[in-house]
Amino acid sequence: MVKMAAKLTFVGREGIDVTRMREERTARVRQVMKQRNIPALLATNAPNVRFLTDLDWWEFQPRLCYCLFFAEHDTVLFGHAGAYQQMPDLMPWIKHWRIGRAWMDGIAGDAATREDAELWASEIREELEKRKLAGEPLGVVGYEGFAEEVLRSKGLKVVAGGPVLLEASRIKTQDEINCLKVVAAICGAGWQRALQVIRPGVFASDAAREIQQALYEAGAETPFAAVVSGPMTFERNLCSVNRRIEWGDLVYIPECGTSFMGYTCCLYRSFVMGRKPTSREADWYKRMRERIERVIDEMRPGKTTADAAQHFPPASTWGFKDEAEVLTIEWGHGVGLVQISPGGVHYNMPIINRLWSFKHPQPFEPGMVMAVESCEGEHRVGGVRMEDMVIITPNGAEYIDSFPRDEIMVIE
Repeated sequence: MVKMAAKLTFVGREGIDVTRMREERTARVRQVMKQRNIPALLATNAPNVRFLTDLDWWEFQPRLCYCLFFAEHDTVLFGHAGAYQQMPDLMPWIKHWRIGRAWMDGIAGDAATREDAELWASEIREELEKRKLAGEPLGVVGYEGFAEEVLRSKGLKVVAGGPVLLEASRIKTQDEINCLKVVAAICGAGWQRALQVIRPGVFASDAAREIQQALYEAGAETPFAAVVSGPMTFERNLCSVNRRIEWGDLVYIPECGTSFMGYTCCLYRSFVMGRKPTSREADWYKRMRERIERVIDEMRPGKTTADAAQHFPPASTWGFKDEAEVLTIEWGHGVGLVQISPGGVHYNMPIINRLWSFKHPQPFEPGMVMAVESCEGEHRVGGVRMEDMVIITPNGAEYIDSFPRDEIMVIE
């Protein structure tokens, strides 16, 4: 039986030791860098830069800010216009700042792009030379293709840096766990608002906007909600289909990507509009819930993702031919702040699914925070979804989201 984790005794940031969290994160990254013999890490994408430096940056274009993070030297933060002028005196723990170079995927044309990229790579090499690291491996996160080619043209030894951040963020500190508990609690406010605003005749987009407002009022840094209803609820639909909600519809609401201090959640709940669930719908939900519970019950030290994945049914259960057809629909994954590639939800290690886990199992360890999701239903008829977030403790997994999950909730 999966237990509930201890609830928070504070509301928001006052319960988070931000300095301790930053220092413990960076210490872990440096430890992994030394283990992998990568003395320097070039990282971009706003969540990754935030993980390494605490720079909270609205990245309205790709790769505007980036940093050189070192195993044994102080970080160099390359800030974009605005951040470069505004933030150094507000972030005294970052001792070295330079203006960032960003060609924004070539919008200025080929010649300007090549010119700016050459300057960008030269400045990176210059900082590495100052520390006698120009001949050592440079881990790169968030850049690929053309950017890596330019770095290599400067004689730099480019290696993959993503695995460093994934490994370093695999196990969360207590402050990180508390951030994820806060965002899970915030999500309850969103679903509560859903019970109040979803009515027959309401458009999905209007209901989603009300739910997002509730999330924002509850303290979300970035709120997100979608409302999926009726025949769109199975298999899963995250495309923008702005249906008018009807009496009797099944409805599910993801709040995935809602964040607190950069830490994103991944949570779903299912509802039915104006009536009790049918016996068939209740059976769908019961099978799905019990499946998720069996998966979560395996998530304990000494077990692996292969042990948990055996409780997910094969994709053929729904008539699918390939396990890729349920990738991101029926699986478990770490959550946190690190985000190797663009996306609204920050997927972390480890991963539980039938596609990868049997051949490539990953161990469960205390301090991991994970989400587990599944669905049931019938194509173009309807279905149910649920996703839970848990922390793995020495004695097993514990729920950190407390909104009701035992049955489909009725919207009166």
